[in-house]
Amino acid sequence: MGERGQRHRVSCWWVAGILLLCCGDRILAQLRYSVPEEVQVGSPVGNVAKDLGLDINTLTERRFRIVSGPNHALFQLNQNNGVLYIGQTVDREELCDGIKVCLINLKVVVESPLEIHYVGVEITDVNDHSPTFPENEQQLEIAEHTPPGTRFQIQAARDPDVGTQSVRLYKLSQNEFFDTEIRDSEEDKIPFLVLKKPLDREQKSEHHLVLTAVDGGSPSKSGSLNLTITVLDANDNRPVFSKDMYTVSLEENVAIGTLVIQLNATDLDEGSNSEIEYSFGKTQNKKVHDTFELDSVTGEIRVKGKVDFEDTEVYRLDLQASDKGQPPWTAESRVVIKIKDVNDNQPDIEVTSLSNVVPEDAKPGTVISLISVTDRDSGLNGKVICKILDNAPFDLTPSIEENMYSLVTKGRLDREMMSHYDITITATDCGEPPLSTVKYLTVQVSDVNDNRPLFSQNPFELYLVENNAPGASIYSVSAADSDLNENAAIAYHIVRGNGLYRDMTSFLNVNSENGHISALKSFDFETLKTFQFQVVASDSGTPSLSSNVTVNVFILDQNDNAPVILYPVSSNGSAEGVEEIPRNVNAGHLVTKVRAYDADIGYNGWLLFSLQEVTDHSLFGLDRYTGRIRTLRSFTETDEAEHKLVILVKDNGNVSLSATATVMVKVVEPKEAFAASDVKSATKDDEDSNVTFYLMITLGSVSTLFLISIIVLIAMQCSKSTEYTSKYLQETNYDGTLCHSIQYRSGEKRYMLVGPRMSIGSTIVPGSHANTLMLPDRRTPGEYLD
Repeated sequence: MGERGQRHRVSCWWVAGILLLCCGDRILAQLRYSVPEEVQVGSPVGNVAKDLGLDINTLTERRFRIVSGPNHALFQLNQNNGVLYIGQTVDREELCDGIKVCLINLKVVVESPLEIHYVGVEITDVNDHSPTFPENEQQLEIAEHTPPGTRFQIQAARDPDVGTQSVRLYKLSQNEFFDTEIRDSEEDKIPFLVLKKPLDREQKSEHHLVLTAVDGGSPSKSGSLNLTITVLDANDNRPVFSKDMYTVSLEENVAIGTLVIQLNATDLDEGSNSEIEYSFGKTQNKKVHDTFELDSVTGEIRVKGKVDFEDTEVYRLDLQASDKGQPPWTAESRVVIKIKDVNDNQPDIEVTSLSNVVPEDAKPGTVISLISVTDRDSGLNGKVICKILDNAPFDLTPSIEENMYSLVTKGRLDREMMSHYDITITATDCGEPPLSTVKYLTVQVSDVNDNRPLFSQNPFELYLVENNAPGASIYSVSAADSDLNENAAIAYHIVRGNGLYRDMTSFLNVNSENGHISALKSFDFETLKTFQFQVVASDSGTPSLSSNVTVNVFILDQNDNAPVILYPVSSNGSAEGVEEIPRNVNAGHLVTKVRAYDADIGYNGWLLFSLQEVTDHSLFGLDRYTGRIRTLRSFTETDEAEHKLVILVKDNGNVSLSATATVMVKVVEPKEAFAASDVKSATKDDEDSNVTFYLMITLGSVSTLFLISIIVLIAMQCSKSTEYTSKYLQETNYDGTLCHSIQYRSGEKRYMLVGPRMSIGSTIVPGSHANTLMLPDRRTPGEYLD
């Protein structure tokens, strides 16, 4: 855990001198930081803004950022505080395998004015790898007469870490015959097993040792190799190379099979002990095996794969020459192959567009894009000349950094004459023959925001049927803008009210992109009939321009209320009643009157009555409009004394709603009818005085509320536009249906909606349903109910 903690601690340093150079309106600086590999993502590297002397408060406005390039995703810039921090886990061995100094170059740009800064981040190594051997075990065969001091090469351990973190020493397990010796090469340490005293196969024919490789980290890490040494006889001369190290040059892109070098090793022995077989060293990496092949008999090294200078500049081959004696002797040598560059890579043009849209009023010298030209070749092959081919009002200005340019305007632009420019940029290197690359860049000339969005009309009128589905679209507004691009991109929003009475804006929503208006609640005509709101259309220009429109909403009635039976109503609330009539009444006698109420208006509230069930169709008739039940003929002795009438009350909506009432008619003798009439008359006098008092209070309350409503309505209408007015007018009361009407007037249009209302003589009974009216029964058996 301690070692991991050290790897997570960031050690950053800032190169003490900042090179500041001015070029036109661009200021450039170069910083250098150092950070260990494997640090946690989000760890700070350094405060670039502070080190460059930039104002932290203007970083976001000046678009402080890293220009895209190789490995730029490893780091991120915080525009709030200017800190450069780790964006991805950094593995030095993956980025810079085999390179001593691992440096990641970043380009940092700020605008207004344009500044280009170069930041170098050196990835330092941490001891995160242990030394490893190619194999877990190595076997050696040594003749018993081998003289002391003889060396035997052992597999070298590999550690991807560099510097002091790589392999530093080898330790051999305790024994009396062998010791280790290290030979330092340019890249690694090669261990050799050194014989200290002569071997005696008869005493011990096999030796088992453990070789441990230790790196220089703190704490150090190690890896081990098991050595098995078999003692043999005879062959006492080893092969000898003509040189300990061979150096050869080879051009890149040579054909496969090209001879690189032929090795020469000799052995003073005779016969099979002098026959030499060549092979690569046991520590050779895979890239060498993929690129070159070795003839084990002739010692010829030939090209096997692609040779690319840009991929690898130097190859180091460890070679062995072994005789065929028993045991075989082995000699070691190294071949260094230096690759020569040829002009085989075209220049690469990288365009970082600050903006491909330039306003027509842009001043000469305005920076459009940053042009970076690279060539993987070296020397003159990598030197590039960049220029613009077209006769356009643009120019390339070089930077102090080689192969860096800025594309700037060199004259005034006029969008009316030319709305866009197609620019051709060429980059040509100085190799033989020269190679070139063409890059095409399109620059659009934009207009200024001088037109505000306009609606097709003002105001809009929306007629919305009640009981709309919540969340569904109810209307759509649209505005047009004569400007271009973002100046014509319109966003819509509703002007929110103050949340007071009749403020419906909190229940409305508008799609900011297409102007579709949706209602978040279902509106009820019986509680709300009209309201208005405003929609604002704003463009995306700078500064933004906007206009608004008024939407007047009229709620239309829907048949969503079933008829309510007002009479007859029993004591338990059901629509049932009993009527007694004398047997001697004539045809046309009024038995009773069924009263009903519908909260809807118009046809939805127009009620019709019909007999759904009757015991004798010849005795009773029902007026379909008034609900009056009358006798059709006189009663006879054969007629039954009790009749059941079921009356169906339904409205005239598209989907008709209905209710039923049951009237039980009892036919009594005239004497019984008069007796019942006397009893009712006795109670009637007591009730009349109370009923009259209640009616006076009710009429006074209704009149007062009506006057207050008229005053409030007039005040509201005066505060609105003259084009948006509503009038509510009382219309004729349809007998038996308790109807009223409401008229809407908007401009030249006039709409009338008809609905129920309560008759003046009705009384609201406390504790009953809100819409149920109870009428006092003032009838006597001999009177007609009217």
